[in-house]
Amino acid sequence: MTEVKEDKIMTVDKDMLISDIIAINPGNAAVLMSAGMGCIMCPASQMETLEEAAAVHGMDADDLCEAINDYMETNEF
Repeated sequence: MTEVKEDKIMTVDKDMLISDIIAINPGNAAVLMSAGMGCIMCPASQMETLEEAAAVHGMDADDLCEAINDYMETNEF
């Protein structure tokens, strides 16, 4: 479940769109790219959920969520 604090999204989940995850904190793009998801800026990926994109790349969506949420804990935008 997505956590919201003071009108800011504090956590992401695998049902969120890639475009929304990047909009929440642009640094999340670097997290995704370092995990091997290099095509996150292509138009098609912007309408995929994190779970869908992870499946295409053979990645675990829960692991990606954890990495993104860990990043956002220490890198507020």
